[in-house]
Amino acid sequence: MLTTQYSSWFILLCLAVGAGYAALQYSANAPWSKQRNYALAALRFAVVSFLCYLLLAPVIRTTTTHTEAPALVLAVDNSQSVELFTPKNVLSQATTGLARLAETLRSKGFAVETRTLTSTPARPARLDSLRFSAATSDLDQLLSGTRDAYEDRNLAGVVLLSDGLVNRGRSPAYSDFNFPIYSVAVGDTIPKRDLRLTGLTYNRVAFSGNKFPIEAELGFEGYAGGAATVELREGNKVLDSRRVGLPAGRRRVRTTFQLTAPAPGKRRYEVRIVPQAGEFTELNNARTAFIEIVKGKLRVLLAGAAPHPDLKALRAAILANDNFDLTLALPGVAPLKAGADFDVAIMHQLPAQGELGNEILAQVKARKTPALYIIGAQSDLGAYNQLGAGLTVQPRGAQTDEVTPLPNPGFARFAMDEESARRFAQYPPAPVPFGDLRLGTGAEAALWQRVGRVPTQKPLLVFGGATDHRQATLLTDGSWQWRLSEAVAHDDKPEAYDRLIIRTLQLLTQNANKKRLDVYPTQDVFGTQDDVTLGAETYNAVFERLYNQQIDLTLTDEKKQTRRFSFANPEDGSPLHLGPLPAGLYRLQARATLGGQPQQDAGELLVQAQPLEALESKADHNLLEQLSRRSGARLYYPAQMDKLAQDIIKANYKPVITAEEDLKDLINLKWIFFVILAFLTVEWAVRKYSGSV
Repeated sequence: MLTTQYSSWFILLCLAVGAGYAALQYSANAPWSKQRNYALAALRFAVVSFLCYLLLAPVIRTTTTHTEAPALVLAVDNSQSVELFTPKNVLSQATTGLARLAETLRSKGFAVETRTLTSTPARPARLDSLRFSAATSDLDQLLSGTRDAYEDRNLAGVVLLSDGLVNRGRSPAYSDFNFPIYSVAVGDTIPKRDLRLTGLTYNRVAFSGNKFPIEAELGFEGYAGGAATVELREGNKVLDSRRVGLPAGRRRVRTTFQLTAPAPGKRRYEVRIVPQAGEFTELNNARTAFIEIVKGKLRVLLAGAAPHPDLKALRAAILANDNFDLTLALPGVAPLKAGADFDVAIMHQLPAQGELGNEILAQVKARKTPALYIIGAQSDLGAYNQLGAGLTVQPRGAQTDEVTPLPNPGFARFAMDEESARRFAQYPPAPVPFGDLRLGTGAEAALWQRVGRVPTQKPLLVFGGATDHRQATLLTDGSWQWRLSEAVAHDDKPEAYDRLIIRTLQLLTQNANKKRLDVYPTQDVFGTQDDVTLGAETYNAVFERLYNQQIDLTLTDEKKQTRRFSFANPEDGSPLHLGPLPAGLYRLQARATLGGQPQQDAGELLVQAQPLEALESKADHNLLEQLSRRSGARLYYPAQMDKLAQDIIKANYKPVITAEEDLKDLINLKWIFFVILAFLTVEWAVRKYSGSV
């Protein structure tokens, strides 16, 4: 259809212009016949009129209609359990009935497609080559994939052939589907005599020395009124065993094991039901729990030469974090108990003049406890210089400088954010000894001194000491003013000061409470059909997350054969995919260099040849009936295939007719140019041939 935005009366004007132009050109006597003159005038009239019409910007409007037949999807649960537990004659009746149903519906104008658990767009399923070989059943993915594939299409419904068993993904009962689901139930609804562990509940992390539970859920069929023996094992050692009653009228019971967490490390525990006579299968009698045992709360010793405002500020900063336990020690006021053990110590003005508090200092030195030394007016700098803390202080009399903290941008062992640096600049000045300050080998300054507004590279907070005895030094006993002023300025939230103290203690203790490299399986046990995946976490020296770190992984199986992988941990947290692995227990050994320091981690990975499809034999037809009822359909059995075909036809699903409209400017059609050119060429050639131009 040709349309234009101008009035149709303009077409008459175009014709008038064309007629006038032709009359003007061909009204005089011509050296050719009248018939030829009229023909040439008609050509000129047509060309000029059409060119004028093009000035009206005409468009061609085309409408194309499409008819989409109603589609019906045959969704087949081709998992192993269907073939294992469905009588052969019933399964044959079901597959034959599906083929007959597809043929009947195609003859009625339906578009029929077959989808299975294992089919893909590149490898679509065919009823004549159907194999029940899928190792797992994820009905929700099958139905959701169908819904997504037929979005905005004329999907009449889905015929779902299944036993209703789901052992992967979530249950389809919790999903919403906008199409009828005609379920065809197969499988065996008669329960088999069986004992099985249906689940383990536990925390992945436990603190060393603390008690933690492992809760086991037992499922049972055919053993009601009896009892089962459940064992908790670590390797070949039975840690605990108990007799669990199986009450009548129930199908599941729970029992809980209480364990005391051993030394830090990764532990693998197995909960196992001792098999009984007549069990259908023993493959589902055991489950494995992997638990990371870590050290408990960090124990902090806060010791001072005498009462001081710093002690209160430090105590408040430490107790604001739940991961620390604090003990305060003051000579003559709160003496330190003999034999007390700590993870880190804060030595305020210790060593002190007059050998005050030397007994505390002796315990810290003897145990090589990581320590933060705070220098003040009572400090014995000569004795301090003998500690090997990475800093030597040579004072010039009793003179001091008044300084504020300035972050060292080259210190990479923990990061100082911009907000903390801004708050540091607002701190009141605190006194530090004036003199010669020298860093030892391997020592680094985390903070420099800012004198007034002048930044310097004199150290204020230094980390040093031997590898087996980490030490730090803060060169002022006036930091209490910093916390107080920050609390006043920021609504009682001295976050920068507290973060500085906590990060300092964390850096001194490093791996005392957490590893900087942690590589772990993303689930407790993998099947031989699973894509084995590993998660990886990396941290800097104060346990802030790092990403895109290069990690080398060695995987060793029970035959001492190794596989090596190299990967990086991305920011989106996606795991390392190893693909399916043979059954067995694998040892993990991971290595990485973080902040210039080599780190490693070790663990275990369990792959079990556990045929999930054989673990549950009783078909769940209730699930299928629920799916059909919620979608407005009903449940059928293989013998009712003809009835199913009749019901689908009676539902009177209609084709969907869609119209598509397209607008195109007439002047953009290239062939029109050549038609006009041909007309003009014919006119010119005739005039030339007849003796006139």
